[in-house]
Amino acid sequence: MGNKNKTISFRVNEDSFETLREIAEERDISLSAVFRDYVDMLVAHDGQVEVVPEHEVRDSAEEATAEFPPKVTVPKSFVREHERLELEAEHLREQLDEHKQYVTALREELDSSADADDVIHLEELDEDRGESEEPFRLG
Repeated sequence: MGNKNKTISFRVNEDSFETLREIAEERDISLSAVFRDYVDMLVAHDGQVEVVPEHEVRDSAEEATAEFPPKVTVPKSFVREHERLELEAEHLREQLDEHKQYVTALREELDSSADADDVIHLEELDEDRGESEEPFRLG
């Protein structure tokens, strides 16, 4: 099953035919090549082809190349402020990590403390005190 070429016939009015022939002459190709290119483009883009005058194609092609990749001018003050904020955020993250490590170390120290006498619960003081009015002294 080879890939065979098929013939397609088009009917156009006389003015359109003359215009197509002029296009073919300008491009130095045959009239059938113009139709082949159109049909190939139509098939390649799943029927979503728009025919526009050549000068509009050039303008849109220039716009497309001029716009991609897009370029935006940003003031230096904006860039400096952004860099400053990034550095400040990094510094704050480092401080947060240090604080978390410190809290973790304190918790581990508290949990590893085998002496229960080192920890005094205020509720226990009130219970032990009873009716005695003797003041407690810390220190």
